[in-house]
Amino acid sequence: MTFIPSAPTASIRPVHGGNLVWAAAIANCSPDSLIDFSASINPLGPPESVVLAMAEALGQLRHYPDPDYVALRRALASYHQVPADWVLPGNGAAELLTWAARDLAEGPAAVGCHLLTPAFGDYGRALSAFGVPIQPWPLSLEEIAEHGTVQSAISWPNAESAGILINNPHNPTGRLFSIDSLKPLLDRAGAVIVDEAFMDFLPPDEQQSLVGELDRYSNLVVLRSLTKFYTLPGLRIGYALGHPDRLRRWQRWRDPWPVNALAAAAAIAAVQDKSFQTRTWDWLPPVRTALLEGLQAIPELRPLVGAANFLLVKTTIPAPILQEKLLRSHHVLIRDCLSFPELGADYFRVAVRTADENERLLTALGQAVAV
Repeated sequence: MTFIPSAPTASIRPVHGGNLVWAAAIANCSPDSLIDFSASINPLGPPESVVLAMAEALGQLRHYPDPDYVALRRALASYHQVPADWVLPGNGAAELLTWAARDLAEGPAAVGCHLLTPAFGDYGRALSAFGVPIQPWPLSLEEIAEHGTVQSAISWPNAESAGILINNPHNPTGRLFSIDSLKPLLDRAGAVIVDEAFMDFLPPDEQQSLVGELDRYSNLVVLRSLTKFYTLPGLRIGYALGHPDRLRRWQRWRDPWPVNALAAAAAIAAVQDKSFQTRTWDWLPPVRTALLEGLQAIPELRPLVGAANFLLVKTTIPAPILQEKLLRSHHVLIRDCLSFPELGADYFRVAVRTADENERLLTALGQAVAV
């Protein structure tokens, strides 16, 4: 039986991408009939090695996971060339953001946290949950649009802060900040949380990760996600890299066994799959460029150059209207940016998918803006 969501579901607008049940209710189709450009997930996965590892781990379901996740932490530590006690696995990066926010609240929270905006919605959720005052720190979208800046410096705030929370590459703009431009932050704040959820999409010689600075800065925490690059959003697996004293404090705050046995097995296999990593690094740049050029060819749209597996697009037609047209007429889902107050209806975001799917998106957009 084909499942078509009931109409009331469609009235609750999601704040994250990837809500296929909501979108299918608008499109009046099965969620499986949609092409999802709203969630920035690698279309090449999950890797076969990960699926096989999960199948082999099914026998572990009758046992509790190792509460210390020794094998998982060793695999992640080896991947990043850090000691194992500098790694804390979590139930997705979202869980670890919660503990990062509590960590900020435990310090001089009255000073607050500088938050680079527009910002991923979970940052505000986590900070607000623990009463950490947010000090918005606007990123110039016009600078990116005018100059096509991808890897660049930025004017950081002068004020001292209890904390700084940013992501690199930046979501939703795709801007990549250089290591040298980020280093001044590490001498300025009590805690610097850098979400590198999309860093894996850059090959190693192009990455601008701060993992190499961890041993010099005890106030630095780097968050990583395995769900986007390895196509595992339904599994929920991420990890934090930071000073052991800080990570042990986070561990005391949370429930036991946050990572299930299948997720642990999948993560170990994922970071060891060099073939899948290379395949993704070879695939992404040409298809992203083709999608960018296709979007640039539509007069009503103005895409921003980005370094990750998604593109932010400025539109002269309100994004929610475009979104609904694409759903009803083409069963294509894009991410509106209403949950980013700085962007609103003037922008939408699209993931980079396969060449054929990207062409379908461009055709649908061309028809939607022409009506």
